[in-house]
Amino acid sequence: MSDAKPDVNANANTKLLHAVAQDPDDFAVQIADQIESFIVAVTEVAKGDEPDSAVPFLLLEVSQLLLAGGRLGAHEDIVPDERYEPDLGPEPDVDDLRERFARMLDPIDVYSEVFDPYEPRKAPVACRISDDLADVITDLRHGLAHYRAGRTSEALWWWQFSYFSNWGSTASACLRALQSLVAHVRLDQPLEELDGLDTDQDLGEEELEKQAGKVMAEELAGPLGLRTVT
Repeated sequence: MSDAKPDVNANANTKLLHAVAQDPDDFAVQIADQIESFIVAVTEVAKGDEPDSAVPFLLLEVSQLLLAGGRLGAHEDIVPDERYEPDLGPEPDVDDLRERFARMLDPIDVYSEVFDPYEPRKAPVACRISDDLADVITDLRHGLAHYRAGRTSEALWWWQFSYFSNWGSTASACLRALQSLVAHVRLDQPLEELDGLDTDQDLGEEELEKQAGKVMAEELAGPLGLRTVT
């Protein structure tokens, strides 16, 4: 019996994931493509042309974005060419996108999240999927502006730094909320309405539980593009 051949695809995927010895320009092109694809796709969802498929589509897009984030996180520390960041001018406004998602995702826009799972006894805080998506896109656009201006190392540094400091944890929390929402519906488990829960409030775990109401999975399955619960 002949020896089994090594899994060439698996080895290639492992090298691609860590990307430490990869040509920096190739790595930058791949990361930039993933980031630009996410921004374009999420901006299209925000237009509201297909609201019935919004949640599953966002689940897919955020999952794919976090693959790019994981690659940035596994990469060695990236050092920009210049000591000080060049001025990019005013940041593009994301308020319209934020408001569109807030309307589209009501009443499941607000969710609870523990900010740092390694800090003991941290109370959950209220977050919004619409805020998360807008904040992530703001970070990604900032780096993309550097990339389009030809400052590749600056773009990669920014994307890596902001992945660790902001958009990585924000996108992860958002993914957790989207996955939980889809799981509740697919598993025929009722969802509880966050009636009165607001991201401006500093609520503890007991208060978050107290705020729950009665939105059922049956009411969310159709409008969110998920299968009808029987």
